[in-house]
Formats: sequence, C-alpha cells, structure tokens
Amino acid sequence: NDLLPRLVEVSEETQAQILVCPPAPYLIQAQALAGDKVAVGAQNCSEQASGAFTGEISVSMLTELGMSHVLIGHSERRAIYGETDALVVAKVKAAVEAGLVAVLCVGETLEQREASRTLDVVLGQIKVVLDELTIEQWSQLVIAYEPVWAIGTGKTASSAQAQEVHQAIRQQLAGYDAQQAETVSILYGGSVKAANAGELFAQQDIDGALVGGASLVAEEFISICRQAD
Repeated sequence: NDLLPRLVEVSEETQAQILVCPPAPYLIQAQALAGDKVAVGAQNCSEQASGAFTGEISVSMLTELGMSHVLIGHSERRAIYGETDALVVAKVKAAVEAGLVAVLCVGETLEQREASRTLDVVLGQIKVVLDELTIEQWSQLVIAYEPVWAIGTGKTASSAQAQEVHQAIRQQLAGYDAQQAETVSILYGGSVKAANAGELFAQQDIDGALVGGASLVAEEFISICRQAD
C-alpha cells in the first residue's frame, strides 16, 4: 500500500518504465493504486484460453483486469512446477495473442554454467519462442535473463558476465531481424539491488532489471528504479 504510491511519484520524475507484478490476489488492488503511471502484470498465466482448469488464470482474465504484462517461464516455475520449453512457448503465444506483453524469463543453473553451457541453454530457451512468433509480435516481448544460481542467493553475475549473455541474446535477435533486435528490452535478474544496479544498467545491452527480493524493500526498489532512468 505504501510502495505503489511512491512508485507513481518516481514514475513522474524519471523516464524509466516501472512494472510491478504482485501475486494474483493483489492484482486488482495494485492496479487501483498504480493508476496509469505504473504498469501492473501477473506472475504467471495459463496456456489454455478457457475450460475446466480449476485454479488457473487465463490471459483473458488478466486483460479483463487491465493487466498489461505477464511473467512467463520464471526459473521457479520451470524448476519447481516442471514447466517445459513447450509449455512456456504456449503461454507466450497465448499472452501475445491476447494483447499482453510477455516477459520471457530465461537462465542457466550453476551446473550448466560450470559446464560452459550458459549460452546453449539461454539461447535455446529463447529460440523456441522466437520460432513461434512473428517479427511484428516482438513489440509484445521482453526478455529477462536471470541466472538461476544468482536468484535469492546473494550471488550476482558480474556486470561483464551479464553483458556477455545479453550481447549474445541481442545478436541472436539480430539473426532474425537486425532492426527489431534493437527494440526488444532485455532485462537482467538475479540478486539485483541498489548497490549493483547502476553498474549493471551501464552495460550496453542491459536495458533494465527483473527485481526479486529487493522489490520487497521499498527504498531499495525505488533506488533501483531511479538508477534505471
């Protein structure tokens, strides 16, 4: 209740785009507090348009509530709930076709990084989605690179490590369409906090952040938003 009004004030001071994705029970309240200054999105959605899927949240429900974005393929959804690339693709397509912006989350585990498979894993997770979208639909796509080993662990990829992956993602996009590749926002997630946000944002291919734990601390999150300006 305190954070959103303050974020509205910050949004009026900066050029940064601010998106808040609260748990589903709080979406309506968040939307009312955010107004038209701060975007509000969901943390997940169903790939099914309709039907008897008790407990699921369809993209049409989200649009009816006035949501603009939805996170898809977050590492916890992939690891804990077994979401496959195929399911992630289906969710992205459902979201985009409903007019939502899909925030596609990708990233490698520590085991995969230590096996030098980071780019294979990350670019593979993105490729299966790009192959199912038209170039025109890229305007409804945001990519969030979140190394799984840096989420909630206190470990953060160095700015150079993050930039290396972001640059590879940008190059992958350019392989489909060089001009549109520059328009897709690529965010970094993984223990982003006020102390390291500025250095991350200074990298050429890092357009913003997918903030986790730090978003629960108002001053931290507000500082990150201001540094993204």
